[in-house]
Amino acid sequence: MRFHHVPTGSSDSSTSDPAKAQFVEHPSLIAYATQTGNADMLQSTSSRRRKSVWNRKNPYPARVIANTVLSGAGSAKEVRHLVLSLGDSGMTYEPGDGLGVVPRNDPALVDRIIDRLGVSPDTPVVDRKEQRTLREALTDRYEIATASKYLVDHIAARSGDPELTHLVSTGDRDALDAWLWGKDVLDLLDVDRSLAITPHELLAELQPLAHRVYSISSSPRAHAGTVHLTMATIRYRAGGARERGGVCSTHLADRIVDGQTVGVFVTPNRSFRLPADDAKVIMIGPGTGVAPFRAFLHERAERGASGQNWLFFGDQHETCDHIYREEIARFVSDGVLDRLDLAFSRDQDHKVYVQDRMRAHGADLYRWLEDGAHIYVCGDATRMAHDVEEALLDIVTEHGHHNIASAKDVLAQLKKDRRYVRDVY
Repeated sequence: MRFHHVPTGSSDSSTSDPAKAQFVEHPSLIAYATQTGNADMLQSTSSRRRKSVWNRKNPYPARVIANTVLSGAGSAKEVRHLVLSLGDSGMTYEPGDGLGVVPRNDPALVDRIIDRLGVSPDTPVVDRKEQRTLREALTDRYEIATASKYLVDHIAARSGDPELTHLVSTGDRDALDAWLWGKDVLDLLDVDRSLAITPHELLAELQPLAHRVYSISSSPRAHAGTVHLTMATIRYRAGGARERGGVCSTHLADRIVDGQTVGVFVTPNRSFRLPADDAKVIMIGPGTGVAPFRAFLHERAERGASGQNWLFFGDQHETCDHIYREEIARFVSDGVLDRLDLAFSRDQDHKVYVQDRMRAHGADLYRWLEDGAHIYVCGDATRMAHDVEEALLDIVTEHGHHNIASAKDVLAQLKKDRRYVRDVY
């Protein structure tokens, strides 16, 4: 599952009349669609030339139809399935796309920060030339779950805290990041409880509240008029007993119920697209990384695609972490999913991961590659994606009789040909 912060300085190509703004399609995408005979991709390229009126500056208020917990009792995780209505928005998407979601900050944290400032929640502030109350600004406009570099520098300069001052002065970014892990704006303000700071001073050092992006887990062919998300709710404790959480995930999990709305917009991911219907597809997505592959399988089922599909999925425990178990079983029984390999790391004495399953079936996986299969990987970039690539290198080396240098060349060519693509975070 894709989830990331979008840099607040990122460009937005919307015009004064977004409905008339044109997509600039990448020539390689059109060439690839033509080469592979992917008529649907060509049609999509044509039909989506006009940008949606819904974007990060103008999100669509999507009504939540369902918000259910997928993970079972005993799971260390809280994984949710959300269904949102697209209503009369005219919003379209394709399997592989992401959905930008506009979050709201935790009201409890907002109130704590206001209390620390020692002012009224109704204190008027000017935000982007608009007057709001302080509570409104901290709830909807600024990042408060993480501390900006500007706030860190500001507090270090004014507080004189020896540890923070030392970390800032040395320029050791890794050490400072380690110190900041799990800390929010309130933690920075509490570095020096005697430090008086005004609402204006605080807001001047904060970053705008960014939208979050999740991989879409539905197919528009199979789930007309709706868009689905598969989301892990982030909860943790750091620096004491105060509970922390992901800004968007806890907002959706704890404060959005059926019937309420949340601001959304589609974020196209044109590099993460299904190939021609007759092509083989290998999907590697443990945990919530299975999200786009649920969309892929529903889409291929609806299209009657003849190409074979192979899914590698895993998590900690089969009894409580095997999300979409029934759906996946139906894909197998219906002949949509030709091969399924599962890896539940904590169900035996030694941990087993998706990359271990890949190696165990390396000969077959390599034969699929020789037959033109496309490989898709979704999930954690720091460990899982790296370990999966190492497994692929081992498979190509062993079963393709390559040395490590030529095996890397094989993977590089697969990436160049868009046959090995990743959606990692």
